[in-house]
Amino acid sequence: MSNEPCRVLVFGAHPDDAEFFAGGLLHAHAKQGSVIRLVSVTNGQSGHHEISSDALVLRRREEARRAGAVLGCEVRVWDYPDGHLTASLAVRESIIREIREFSPDLVLTHRPWDYHPDHRAVGQAVQDASYMVMVPKIVPGTRVPDREPVVASMVDLFTKPVAFQADFVLDATPYLDGVVAMLSEHRSQFGEWLPWIEKLQMPVSVDSPQWIEWLKGWYLERVSSRAERFWKSHWGQTPKLVEAFEISEYAGRLSQVAQQRLFPGCHVN
Repeated sequence: MSNEPCRVLVFGAHPDDAEFFAGGLLHAHAKQGSVIRLVSVTNGQSGHHEISSDALVLRRREEARRAGAVLGCEVRVWDYPDGHLTASLAVRESIIREIREFSPDLVLTHRPWDYHPDHRAVGQAVQDASYMVMVPKIVPGTRVPDREPVVASMVDLFTKPVAFQADFVLDATPYLDGVVAMLSEHRSQFGEWLPWIEKLQMPVSVDSPQWIEWLKGWYLERVSSRAERFWKSHWGQTPKLVEAFEISEYAGRLSQVAQQRLFPGCHVN
C-alpha cells in the first residue's frame, strides 16, 4: 500500500453531479487527506429557463468553483455543450488525457444507464477509456499511468437494462451538512432551474436564512430511496443519507487491502 495520499478523480456530466451523487464519500476522502479533482464534462449551458447560455456557463463555472472550495478540492469545467454530449472519440480522448495527467487511484462517474443522456455518455466514455488509457499509442504524447485506476459508478436507482449493484454502501449522514453546503453553491440549479422544471413552488428565497434547511429537506427527500434499496438492517439504524458505488469490471482491479483506502467508512455489500 502506498503511503501517498489517495487521489480521487470524478467525471460528472454537469457541475453539480459529483456532490449530488458522491458528496459524502468525497468528504470522507477529504477528511483522510486525499487529493480530489472534480471534472464536469459539460459546461452546463442548458440548465436554466431564463439565463442565456453564455451567461449561464460563466455562472455555473463560478458556482462549481465555490462548491469545490467547500470541500477544498480542484474543480474543472470542460467546454462540451450541456445536453449535446455523446460518447465520442473526442470525449474519450479528453478523459484519457485527464486520467493520465492526474494519475488517480479511484475514478468515480455515472453508469451508462441513467435518465439523462449526458450522464449516459460520460459513463460510456469512461468505460471506453478504461482499457485504452494504458495503451501508449492511444493519445500519444501523454504519459501512460503506472497502474490502471479503479473505476466506480456513483449511485442510481434505474433497473433497466441492468440494475445498479451496490458493491460499497456509505452512511453519509455525518457529512450531510458539508454535502448540502456544496449543493447550496449551485443556486442556479437548486434554487431556480430544478424548482422551475419540476413545477415546485419555492417556499423560501435562496437569500433567506431558511434556504439551507429547505435545501437539506428537499435533498433528503430526493435521495431517500437509496437507503430503502441499499441499506441492510444488520448494519444498524437506517441513515438519513446513503451513498452507494458499483465497481466497474472494465477498469483496474480492486484489491481487498485497498478497499478501505478507496472507500473509507463504507460497508462492503
